Amino acid sequence: MAPFLTYEDKGPDTHRVPLVLVHGHPFDRTMWAPQLERFPGTRRVVAPDLRGYGASPTAPAVTDFSAFARDIEALLDELEVESFVLAGLSMGGQIVMDCYRLFPERVRGLVLADTFPAAETPEGVRSRDAMADRLLAEGMRGYADEVLERMVAPYASAEVKAHVHGMMTATAPEGAAAALRARARRPDYTALLPRVCVPALVVVGADDTFTPVSDALALHAALPDAELHIVDGAAHLPNLERPEVFDAALDEFLARVDARQPSPAPPRL
Repeated sequence: MAPFLTYEDKGPDTHRVPLVLVHGHPFDRTMWAPQLERFPGTRRVVAPDLRGYGASPTAPAVTDFSAFARDIEALLDELEVESFVLAGLSMGGQIVMDCYRLFPERVRGLVLADTFPAAETPEGVRSRDAMADRLLAEGMRGYADEVLERMVAPYASAEVKAHVHGMMTATAPEGAAAALRARARRPDYTALLPRVCVPALVVVGADDTFTPVSDALALHAALPDAELHIVDGAAHLPNLERPEVFDAALDEFLARVDARQPSPAPPRL
């Protein structure tokens, strides 16, 4: 059966643990362009377009946030990737946490970048629903113009800004709106974090205003075996704004996971 999601699958099958990259909202798999260039030289790397984003289908629309995790699980089944490190940024980080909730036995490590675990507040639910309505009514460009210099720092390069703006404006409003409504009703992952029994890397841009350093500090403190890396000179997308710094931290973390024997996974929640 052909995979449901569009994806990149690069690099050799080696003794090194495969890396799965989960993009944020409202982006696509090209958000990971620097990492897709660097890491397939030493390991297998899989990067899907989430449902409703990039070249993946928008229908059937996501109505439950866990559908993102189940889509990833089905893709990895099709590709015969049994165990892996999961890396996600922003909404992608929350999807990574949901993957760990649903199939922890397959996860060898977690990379949580510019994200947070808590469920949405009532005000947050209303705000995401209102934004979903706006995107359907107006399209993506106005939103992209407004948030560009929060997604990346105002001092980011013109090339990075153009890439990020292009991803946002290319996203289908229907897919983005459905994801916003599902994300607004996502579970709270806070109780899951102390039960994570694999290594974790928490990364945040020092100038991130969507998920500030304080969120990363709390996330790091809640995980039993976690490293924290604060990337100076970056906002919400440090993997694109400072790829050399992000990749160095990820490379060191992956080497640690490669050298570690898998530990028993906790029971699923």
